[in-house]
Amino acid sequence: MAAESTRNSSPPSTSQSSPIINLPDDHLLTILLLLPVDSVLSFSMTCKRYKSLACSDSLWEALCEREWGPTSVDALKLSSLRDGVSWMLMFQRVYKLDSVCCHKISDPDDDDVESSSFPIPRASHSLNFVNDHLVLFGGGCQGGRHLDDTWTSYVDKSNQSILKWKKVESGTPSGRFGHTCIVIGEYLLLFGGINDRGERLNDTWIGQVFCHEGLTWKLLNVGSLQRPRPPPRGAHSACCIAEKKMVVHGGIGLNGVRLGDTWILELSEDFTSGTWHMVESQQSPPPRSGHTLTCIRENQVVLFGGRGLGYDVLDDVWILDIQEQCEEKWIQIFYNFQDVPEHASLPRVGHSATLVLGGRILIYGGEDSYRHRKDDFWVLDVKTIPSSGLKPQGLSLNGSSVWKKLDRISYGPKSRSFHRACVDCSGRFVYVFGGMVDGLLQPAASSGLRFDGELFMVELVLGFSDLDHQQRPGKSM
Repeated sequence: MAAESTRNSSPPSTSQSSPIINLPDDHLLTILLLLPVDSVLSFSMTCKRYKSLACSDSLWEALCEREWGPTSVDALKLSSLRDGVSWMLMFQRVYKLDSVCCHKISDPDDDDVESSSFPIPRASHSLNFVNDHLVLFGGGCQGGRHLDDTWTSYVDKSNQSILKWKKVESGTPSGRFGHTCIVIGEYLLLFGGINDRGERLNDTWIGQVFCHEGLTWKLLNVGSLQRPRPPPRGAHSACCIAEKKMVVHGGIGLNGVRLGDTWILELSEDFTSGTWHMVESQQSPPPRSGHTLTCIRENQVVLFGGRGLGYDVLDDVWILDIQEQCEEKWIQIFYNFQDVPEHASLPRVGHSATLVLGGRILIYGGEDSYRHRKDDFWVLDVKTIPSSGLKPQGLSLNGSSVWKKLDRISYGPKSRSFHRACVDCSGRFVYVFGGMVDGLLQPAASSGLRFDGELFMVELVLGFSDLDHQQRPGKSM
């Protein structure tokens, strides 16, 4: 009887063991959109029906929108790069990013840089992208003078290689350099800086860009002098977090002392006032200046590099983690660089760090401890950093899975530091202006440094360049 029972028995039907096959396709798509990309790819290999479903263009468009945001996806839809390319392939191209292409937009060497139609060379200024406009303010220029000018330039998506600057004549903040200016929605928020008398500032200004009509600045009301506020400083770092908050860290304070404090400004609903409070964390990054803060999620900020107390140039990475319980804590990220070639070149100050398409921070330029300026591009993959559950003792990650040095193809800008950079709404194009570059050493000069007035655009290369469809040039060495 046992043998007969064994002969007559049959494996359970797939429908009995896997009820999922009875689900309609739209329900399966809803489930797939909740899974990590690796799980979606694994699911596609189970059978022909699931492969067709898991590789569908509609699913991968939705996945790209989930990973990159709707603004970036909408911009890619208008790009010629999307012609005939599936969203799955587009995702793979972004994931495998290994190079950038630099496009020269303006050449001050060929123009009259002292003319009123173009910003003069400068460093330690601010540059932002808001409402399809580039906005440049202030900075330091030749002779140690500060600048108080504001310039705007409309970025036409159909012709990004040509920009026309327009000077905003009224309502600007006082002259300064080493300040910060961040974008919050359709507004700009400017804080601090140093003037040419060496005075450190701690005023806060809010700016609004009107499409094709210019920009207006107003001093933000942050309460009476008795209310908490950051001490005056310059060469600090700042970024936006959680829609209506600005984080400020470090910088150079009174008497040239480097600072290590962290402050958060929360704006009112109508953007007319704000309230400061100081972050109290069990541990925090050592004091520094010339570093960067980059918002990677609504509740997390990445700090990288800078110059420390002993004038050493740093390459440490910290996360400011803000949880729902209003707990604000700094956590250090440790990396094993054994498998990362050229990692010794990572320490830098006066660099730029911009969150770009694909969830990576694009780090460009800066200088080392010997003031040697850099022209390299690195990306830090922030998707390797957990969005929650970080422990106070820090987090250790494999450096090769997080850091990658990118190749540069075609035109190569000069090595520079204390420039400024900002990314457009697509996340693919980063605009860079100014900074300190190496110049010809004049007989009476004490150094070969000079201020630069070059504006160029850095494109993430996803296949061939989107701005020219000529044969891809050889990679720069």
